[in-house]
Amino acid sequence: MSAESNVHAEKEGRRCVLGGITDSIIEWAGEWGLLGLAVVSASEAALQPAPPDLLVIPLVLGADSSLDILAIVLVATISSVAGAVGGYGIGVYAGRPILERFTSDATVARLDALMVRYGSAGIFLAAVSPIPYKALAWAAGAGRMDLRLFIAAGLFGRGIRFGMEGLVLGIWGAEFLVLIENPLAWLAGGIVGLALFIPMMGWWTGLAEATDSE
Repeated sequence: MSAESNVHAEKEGRRCVLGGITDSIIEWAGEWGLLGLAVVSASEAALQPAPPDLLVIPLVLGADSSLDILAIVLVATISSVAGAVGGYGIGVYAGRPILERFTSDATVARLDALMVRYGSAGIFLAAVSPIPYKALAWAAGAGRMDLRLFIAAGLFGRGIRFGMEGLVLGIWGAEFLVLIENPLAWLAGGIVGLALFIPMMGWWTGLAEATDSE
């Protein structure tokens, strides 16, 4: 077996392990309601791979009132940022080695470029997008970013992310449940997602390339 095949097999093995961990975490936390959401949100922002969105969505769909939805959004946002502060602390004390141990060289380069170019706006981008929030929290701690700016950007970004989920599903939750049973909706969603994903990935990849050329 070639070295390339070994690397591919190792990556697939890691994906399977992470997928199993994520499923187990969500299954456990789903039984605990807001408490489970708080634990998942905080731990995901510092250590583990299961995104809190996997709990936010079903909790919002099952909410009985707007106040319940607001509580879900607030718990997810505040807990996530609190966990990110823990990730920041990990970065302060563990420094660059933890980034280099758990992320690829290309990802480290992109995170460095994100911090240098965008500062607290980079934290906002990671908080509201699929960019690895925990890794950026480690990088922010390792680089001794201003903690107040880090928290403010995280609250703003995570508040928008979970707030949009709560708003959209709170208003159109019934329609959403109907849509996910429609194959055409999946097709349309896939096309829209791809149209957004391609330029996003181009920008994300370009961060590392720009760093290499400087």
